Amino acid sequence: MKYTQSNLDKLEDILGESEYVVRYERGTFQSGWCLLEAKKIVVLNKFLNTEGRINTLLELIPQLNIEYDKLTLESQKLYESVLKQAIDEVAA
Repeated sequence: MKYTQSNLDKLEDILGESEYVVRYERGTFQSGWCLLEAKKIVVLNKFLNTEGRINTLLELIPQLNIEYDKLTLESQKLYESVLKQAIDEVAA
């Protein structure tokens, strides 16, 4: 996946379509993100560059309860790709 703002927006759309709110805040996040599970809020370190934000979301999305049926067709395809990439990394 290329590190572009467009791809970052698409990853954020997956979360938005599953009713997660993505916020960028200052803080000392150990891994660049914080998850408030009960409120479905994902907080990313605002000082991460586009590449860091994309990598963080690629790491985070497979761990979340994404509602596949609520995703648009484009988001479903991207979500499947993200899951496949995560599985491939674990297998490597």
